[in-house]
Amino acid sequence: MVKLNKIYTRTGDDGTTGLAAGPRRLKSDLRVEAYGVVDEANSAIGIARLHTGGSETIDAMLGRIQNDMFDLGADLSTPETGKDLGYEPLRIVAAQVARLEAEIDLLNGELNPLKSFILPGGSAASAHLHLARTIVRRAERLMVDLARRPDETVSAASLEYVNRLSDFLFVAARHLNDKGRADVLWVPGKNR
Repeated sequence: MVKLNKIYTRTGDDGTTGLAAGPRRLKSDLRVEAYGVVDEANSAIGIARLHTGGSETIDAMLGRIQNDMFDLGADLSTPETGKDLGYEPLRIVAAQVARLEAEIDLLNGELNPLKSFILPGGSAASAHLHLARTIVRRAERLMVDLARRPDETVSAASLEYVNRLSDFLFVAARHLNDKGRADVLWVPGKNR
């Protein structure tokens, strides 16, 4: 259970932060950057939720995702070291990925197939979800970079989750654009 009595500790004044399992890393460390961008995406989703209107279904999905994103941050902040931590670290699991896939399929089933790329926009909710989607893609790129380093680990389920999440946000953005009818279509070379 998380307990925060004091918000500032001064321990980060030297430019380091503590990972969940204890070791300190520079605040510019790739792992810290990855879970920081996950947090940024979570905040963007929170803003999008202010604009979802009457879509209780999508708002509930986004609420579950926001909770999952804290799980993802916990997963990333507790690198697998093979050492006994004395507790079971929180990890993204396959069931979370499967839930996202089911929700993508549910929402996408109500959309007409795309015949063009779409521009981020339409409704406020859609625009905010597209912004969140691009932030999630940045988090994914950082996580892939981290996973490829010989001295680092990132779970396969975490990588799958973040990849599916950007797909979910794309489909949800379209769904909130009057099920795609209010999507703003890209017209190649329109302004030449």
